[in-house]
Amino acid sequence: MPSQVNLIHPPNLGWLELKLTPTEMDFLWERIGECTDESFKPYLVGNITESKSVSDKDDIFWNNTLLPLCQMYAQNFSNLGSLIPVTNSHPYYLQSMWVNYQQQGEFNPLHDHGGVYSFVIWMKIPTKHSEQNQNPIAANSLSPHISNFEFVYKDINGKNQEFIYQMSPDLEGTMLFFPSTLQHIVYPFFNCDEQRISISGNVTIDTSVIL
Repeated sequence: MPSQVNLIHPPNLGWLELKLTPTEMDFLWERIGECTDESFKPYLVGNITESKSVSDKDDIFWNNTLLPLCQMYAQNFSNLGSLIPVTNSHPYYLQSMWVNYQQQGEFNPLHDHGGVYSFVIWMKIPTKHSEQNQNPIAANSLSPHISNFEFVYKDINGKNQEFIYQMSPDLEGTMLFFPSTLQHIVYPFFNCDEQRISISGNVTIDTSVIL
């Protein structure tokens, strides 16, 4: 037996998970209520009923939530914007934000986003994972994923690994803030006529402004 063995855990990026305050949720529901009828679906891979652009009135969500999360990510993981090949330093900004309306049977295939950081916020989850995965198509499966949200990433051996969020109403108000290149999937749910409502968005650097 060797006298000393060191366990080496190479650094890896992660994501931020937080629960939004009632004030933040009220603001986002207000913004959803004031969406125009213009569809955001042509810019997305989602096989879902509807997506609409959401505006951040007076930059309230940016200043109070998103910008602090950019700073927190840099402090705890890495300032990913510094990896973009540009000559000067530029500030972050909210590139886009949209609301998704998902009906039963609809899904988002494996995908990533543009920009530097992305986020998802679950506004309304009408189903429970424990009930959804009693569906006969999942009951005897080694991987019952009905209704889940899943991150997919490579491990040190180059194999796909997964991190799963099991969708239930207790996740309403939960926000994930993650690198835009982190791939993820939204699986379909069944036997529920209510919509799942979520907000997603992308943060990138504003090359028109030099710091």
